[in-house]
Amino acid sequence: MNKNNLITAGVILAAVLILLFFSVTTVASGHRGVLLQLGEVKPTILDEGLHFKLPFIQSVQPIEVRVQKEESSQTAASKDLQTVTATVAVNFSVDPNAVNKLYQEIGMDYKGRIIDPAIAEALKAVTAQYTAEELISKRPEVSAKVKDMLEEKLTKYFMKLEEINIKEFAFSEEFNNAIEQKQTAEQNALKATRDLERIKIEAEQQITQAQAEAEALRLKKAEVTPELIELKQIEVQEKALQKWDGKLPSVTGGATPFIDITGITGQ
Repeated sequence: MNKNNLITAGVILAAVLILLFFSVTTVASGHRGVLLQLGEVKPTILDEGLHFKLPFIQSVQPIEVRVQKEESSQTAASKDLQTVTATVAVNFSVDPNAVNKLYQEIGMDYKGRIIDPAIAEALKAVTAQYTAEELISKRPEVSAKVKDMLEEKLTKYFMKLEEINIKEFAFSEEFNNAIEQKQTAEQNALKATRDLERIKIEAEQQITQAQAEAEALRLKKAEVTPELIELKQIEVQEKALQKWDGKLPSVTGGATPFIDITGITGQ
């Protein structure tokens, strides 16, 4: 084989290798491939792995279909016109069976074009239904409504909402001070109410005790009858007799003047 033949064979081999190189593509794990033919999006979707394509005519655009995270800080207004800033974290994924439509209709910047605006719109629509205080006290309910609205929007654009988390609601310093003052006032009012209830209960207890003592005294007086008085007198007389030593007193008193009975007994 002469030199020219060797050069020709080398060129052919190189061309074949180049054709083979550009005829093979690989779709990475967690991705799907959008097949493009001269810029046109084809209906074929390439799964993970090795694939063949027409060199220089077809190309493959990989799109991630794993769960992705987008975090956005948004400002909205509450029902009572308080400015509220919320940090929203969204987990979403692209529909593996519609990556070609996503690429064709939206492109690769679907986060900036769809996700962020959808978060802002859903948050503003929901926060406008609640006062600032309700946004704090009903945070799970607010999150659920934002999730439902955001899920509906993303579904239209070939994406699925996995989870949403509203990390915080931030308000103006004036509003925070007003909330703190209100909580302090409520705590003081609650303490005053409890003190009043305690005083009321103590007063009722004293009244009840006094009534019980009065009733006991009344019952005790009701038990004092003439027969009882006579019985008590007899008991007193019996005790006096038991203590008497048998000697008469030298002087007695009564209705008549005192008489010295010593002299009489001596006569």
